[in-house]
Amino acid sequence: MSQTEGGGVSYTRADAGYFEKRHLQRYAGIWSLWALGVGAVISGHFSGWNFGFATGGWGGMLVAGAIIGIMYIGLVFCIAEMSPALPHTGAAYSFGRTAMGPWGGFITGLCENVEYVVTPAVIVTFITAYVNSIFGFDPAYSPIIWIVTYLIFLGLNIFGVALSFRVTLIVTLLSLAVLIIFWISAIPNMDFSRWALNIAPDGSELPEGNGSFFPMGFSGVLATLPFAVWLFLAIEQLPLAAEESVDPKRDMPKGILLGMLTLVISAFMIVLLNPSVAGVGAHKLGTSLEPLLDGFRAVYGDVGVTVLGIMALTGLIASFHTILFAQGRQIYSLSRAGYFPSALSITHSTYRTPHVAMIVGAIVGLLIMLAIWFALGAEKGGSIIGSVLLNMAVFGAMFSYILQAISFILLRKNQPHINRPYKSPLGIGGAVVTIVIALVTLYYQVQDPLFSKGVLWVGVWFVLAIIYFALVGRHKLILSPEEEFAMEHRAKA
Repeated sequence: MSQTEGGGVSYTRADAGYFEKRHLQRYAGIWSLWALGVGAVISGHFSGWNFGFATGGWGGMLVAGAIIGIMYIGLVFCIAEMSPALPHTGAAYSFGRTAMGPWGGFITGLCENVEYVVTPAVIVTFITAYVNSIFGFDPAYSPIIWIVTYLIFLGLNIFGVALSFRVTLIVTLLSLAVLIIFWISAIPNMDFSRWALNIAPDGSELPEGNGSFFPMGFSGVLATLPFAVWLFLAIEQLPLAAEESVDPKRDMPKGILLGMLTLVISAFMIVLLNPSVAGVGAHKLGTSLEPLLDGFRAVYGDVGVTVLGIMALTGLIASFHTILFAQGRQIYSLSRAGYFPSALSITHSTYRTPHVAMIVGAIVGLLIMLAIWFALGAEKGGSIIGSVLLNMAVFGAMFSYILQAISFILLRKNQPHINRPYKSPLGIGGAVVTIVIALVTLYYQVQDPLFSKGVLWVGVWFVLAIIYFALVGRHKLILSPEEEFAMEHRAKA
């Protein structure tokens, strides 16, 4: 047993058998990592982002998307530097642990934990809405669809890392193909001035279009920032696959930067084309739960609507599958190091996947959904569950980004001796910009009346986890790869 440099934590040096039960398999190359990052985000190009038209109009959505894009570019350059320098599954927790000590690592990991447990629950509500719309199912049976969807994709994630990455690559490519088909279909049917600019300053529809780029002014741009997050949310999950990457020091920076480039192009195309299609318009999309399907319907009519709906589901499925992957690795890393109960990090004896972590994370997400569903009643609960969970996910993500950017700055200043196979060209300035934009986005998220409900539940989550760590976890830490790396390099600082 040994004491750390502070924080009142103590460590146990585990034997080889401990890590043998927690062994991961290396498989992923550059394109597997690219698919993991793009697949995690791509559902945000199918639904969710479009609510920003109601708060900022077309120009507000475009500029908000550009501002959030700058935030994510700053973040991914920070991560591209830190991930090959600290090539551990812990990702955000690992960065925070090395830069800020055990408590800093735990809080950073806890923020990311909220994001990756809740985000799949948000996506499964969108999947269920699409399925109900396509097949005419009664929304009262939505919990059954939630459970079945979780079971299918938990199975695909558990039965081998190779299978999981193959599915990720396939559904990501299919999702991009669906988007490209839509872009090609939309271009001949677009009338930008008439349809994309059809929102008045008071939020009403302009029947003839030709309105202002910024109907709600600059305040509308700022109010739209939280919605623009959905165009890029979860690209930061790539480092969670570090110990399953064949060569993380070479491939991780390339994978995450290629992924970000892909998403920037896709985000611009969908923001430009989806509201410009004749018969759709920015005003209608401002309240639509299925904006891409609306676009397809406007181009092709109701003929083949089931096929079009299934096509539009691919993006949601891609993100659900890949974020379940990230959820399992995130819980696994915190558990392997003792921050969470160590039983959660046991991997499957045959498939070498963190099945316990994935199953427990899925159960927690489902329990939150069911609690809201039954507490408010099926009709009311179903209408707000996605919004409450979305705010919980974005809240956790923004704080995670801030702490990761702070970790980058501290590592640059205090531990310049760490080997950095890749160095961010934006340096500390890029990290500062990320922090500022994340703080502004959080401020404007507070304006959402459903935000308080989401924050309340996140607060309960944080309090319970911190109490557990203060009373139990900090006395049962394990010298995992992340912890040994952090202690060794802090000693040299």
